[in-house]
Amino acid sequence: MPPFRLERNQRGRLALVNERGETFEDIEVVRAFPLTDPRHWISICDGAGKELLFIDNLDGVEAATRSLIEEELSQREFVPVITRITNTPSSDEPATWQVETDRGATTFEVESDEAIHRQENFRVSITDSHGIRYEIPDIRRLDARSRKALERFL
Repeated sequence: MPPFRLERNQRGRLALVNERGETFEDIEVVRAFPLTDPRHWISICDGAGKELLFIDNLDGVEAATRSLIEEELSQREFVPVITRITNTPSSDEPATWQVETDRGATTFEVESDEAIHRQENFRVSITDSHGIRYEIPDIRRLDARSRKALERFL
């Protein structure tokens, strides 16, 4: 594996510095098999999803870098499920959302409507201003007030 370094930029996002000294900002760290083989086959991709570096085994990575990778992966894989929307988020940006999730009540900000994605089978994902992704597995299962608060964003 070629030498590389990971560091946090001023916004707290991960950046990759490759063996030639080139810096790639706002990278994403992705496991190929997060459930069946979480220590192997890790991709580090640029913001467009292009793979910059492939790690076949996390155990072979220097401890401080491995720690950054594991921290980033745990944040990426932390996906609370929204069970209820308890406020009506404003149309102003950023919008403040108050929700109940499978992990408890929380409040977060959404930078723009572009951070709210309707997916297939009535699923919705919302990414807050800190990059934490929230899921609504089926909007039809939300109470009427929650569906009404969400419908203007979809």
